Amino acid sequence: MRLFAFSLLSALSLPLVNAATADQWRGRSIYQIIVDRYALPEGADPTACNPAQQSFCGGTWNTIRDNLDYIQNAGFTAVWISPVNQNYEGPRSAYGDPYHGYWIADATKLNSRFGTADDLKALSAELHRRDMYLMVDIVVNNVMATTITPDYSKFMFKDPSMYHPYCPIDWGNTTSEQDCWLGDTKVPLPDLDTTNPTVIQQYGDWIADLVTEYSIDGLRIDAAKHVQTSFWPTFCGKAGVFCMGEVFGGTEIDPIAMYQGPQALDSVLNFPLYAALLGAFQIPGPADITTLVNVFEESKKKFADVTLLGNFLENQDVPRWHNLTVDPQSMYNAMTFTFMSSGIPIVYYGQEQYFSGNADPMNREPLWPSKYAQTDAYKLITTLNKFRNFLVNTTDWATQEAQILTAGPQGLAIMKGPVISIVTNIGSPPQNGTHISANTPYASSSALTNVITCQQWAVGANGKIDAQYTLGGVPNILIPSDMLHGSGLCGEQLKTVADNGGKAAALSSGHRLSFPSASASVSLLLGFLFCLLASST
Repeated sequence: MRLFAFSLLSALSLPLVNAATADQWRGRSIYQIIVDRYALPEGADPTACNPAQQSFCGGTWNTIRDNLDYIQNAGFTAVWISPVNQNYEGPRSAYGDPYHGYWIADATKLNSRFGTADDLKALSAELHRRDMYLMVDIVVNNVMATTITPDYSKFMFKDPSMYHPYCPIDWGNTTSEQDCWLGDTKVPLPDLDTTNPTVIQQYGDWIADLVTEYSIDGLRIDAAKHVQTSFWPTFCGKAGVFCMGEVFGGTEIDPIAMYQGPQALDSVLNFPLYAALLGAFQIPGPADITTLVNVFEESKKKFADVTLLGNFLENQDVPRWHNLTVDPQSMYNAMTFTFMSSGIPIVYYGQEQYFSGNADPMNREPLWPSKYAQTDAYKLITTLNKFRNFLVNTTDWATQEAQILTAGPQGLAIMKGPVISIVTNIGSPPQNGTHISANTPYASSSALTNVITCQQWAVGANGKIDAQYTLGGVPNILIPSDMLHGSGLCGEQLKTVADNGGKAAALSSGHRLSFPSASASVSLLLGFLFCLLASST
């Protein structure tokens, strides 16, 4: 059935849509937005949004379009927006209003709270004009109700036989997780029978039309693990674009890896890496580098393609990173890992502003009180994106898998292509007194540039490098200096190396890293990025 039918004449007037493949998404970096919370229209009250109230705050597709510079200037090449389809429109529920977009009523209609069809098309067109991709969140597993005996006539699928009968989920039982209802008796989420041939066919027609009508480049699929894997190849084949599923979990890889591959989805959100990064870099925390290493290595064996996984530190379903750790260095190091390891980096709006909300709904803050400031985190993300985009556009870096060079209790070094990244969990001052050494394939005296600070390193004997932390732990990203030309990063420093015949000015096996003299409070927030501005020249 054609759910977004339009005339042949109007179809001919539209630009041709080039479906974005998994291979094309591999090189992208994604900024995730809850539409209602990103930006306000002119004249709206900027103080009238309290996430605890779980009410609509006023963000729209148009306000995203009007504020894309903030995202593009940080180097992101894709935007993931919350669901666009019609949500529950009845009296306020026990858990507030459906500002988040996940309480689907009729998927064949758009959510008028966020704008019109023309507004969504305009957002898509503006992203494409900027050479950015649009990823749309979709909900397939369920609809939303306020009773376990709902009126099915208001949903896209109106026949009750197309739904599983109500039952609460028995967590850990796969059949129950796929056939029973999410939510609770206050806000139950009736579960579609995605083995029903009519459901399969109509969902396929619906997603094909949605993607075509709004020139969507990729899909993020909510609650993907609550649908049998066999549903997804046909569905995503109909969509014709990249599909990334949410398969919520911890460090156990097998239950999540089964959802990636030709038998299921192109990609999944990398929850095992998220859980491992939290254990490794949370301050105070267990400093568990061992589990991170194990997850890293096992992921390469068990996932179909680690270079397509969605790497993240925050999203709408987990507490903000700064709710779980007191030290910004924790996020800087973990975030560097998500960008420079295998996979597609995803940043949840507000992460760059150090938002610190706890779990839902407090992790769904409005962004506008931040005034879209260019914080140190924003500047670091800009550098990470600029460098990663350069590598993606000039080499085969995106398709290469990262390797661990060395690992210890206080950090590790990884190598992906020609790039070495060293991350640590020792934190901000006054923590100090460690070093991380690694053997590299580079010749002695070779010049390396630290992309974050633009400091020059020299490779020591037998290819050794040594990061020595005299006052606080900062992330380091190293690349042979002659490979950084054309990136727009570290221009003056690269000229110095070139004038020196390609050799580093100081031939030492490592580089001693420290913060400038400052109070602990200043160092905590500003310390390690004292050279960051130089990296944007």
